[in-house]
Amino acid sequence: MPYQFITFGVADRIATITVNRPDKLNALNDATIEELGRAIDEARTRDDVAGIILTGAGRAFIAGADISELSSQSPFDARERSLRGQAVFRRFETSPKPVVAAVNGFALGGGCELAMACHIRLASEHAKFGQPEVKLGIVPGYGGTQRLPRLIGKGRAMQLLLTGEIVDAQEAVRIGLANSVHPAGELAEAARTLVVTILAQGPQAVALCIDAVDRGLELPLAEGLLVEADYFGLCASTADMREGMQAFLDKRAPGFTGR
Repeated sequence: MPYQFITFGVADRIATITVNRPDKLNALNDATIEELGRAIDEARTRDDVAGIILTGAGRAFIAGADISELSSQSPFDARERSLRGQAVFRRFETSPKPVVAAVNGFALGGGCELAMACHIRLASEHAKFGQPEVKLGIVPGYGGTQRLPRLIGKGRAMQLLLTGEIVDAQEAVRIGLANSVHPAGELAEAARTLVVTILAQGPQAVALCIDAVDRGLELPLAEGLLVEADYFGLCASTADMREGMQAFLDKRAPGFTGR
């Protein structure tokens, strides 16, 4: 089934998912969230995709939810909409293939929440981040109250959540919400270069690192360390570990195969 509100392309083993509602600043209506779910599922299952870039068309990454849909929702509808969005965003977060958000402009509300569900966030110099939901009399519904404190700490997260404050790209990097800032014209290439760098590593090791971090954040330290030890042992059974070790000893680039 074709996409209406996003574009999906693959080049050199990298899938680029672009939210494409520039006239609405890429606001997330229900149909766009459904298409994002289909797109991340497609990227995760396609054999010709090893990494993923998420970005927005025009001058916004995603400027938030589509208020025209939220304004008339019932309590039941609101809860179900939240759960649907959370499930889609979680599929980005748990992807074994690395997901990099190229935040090219406004990342507000649901846009900030989706960026936080990606593994790494690169920002253009024009990017803005925030969770302004309280200004509308609501709370974030797609994970903002949970991911923001995990990324930047409780105190700063509380300030952003309770005031609706919007921060620029430099401040986002300073507090740990974004990883780096790039000139607008260089953002796409920076994201692609980063994904290429990740794809040069052992693919099983990359996937296990993603999963270990994701699982470990929910566990006491002692249990998280056991997850790490399990995965460290699992890597020892792979051809990629043997190749990586031998390549290091031979002083050559490894030829990983994902086995």
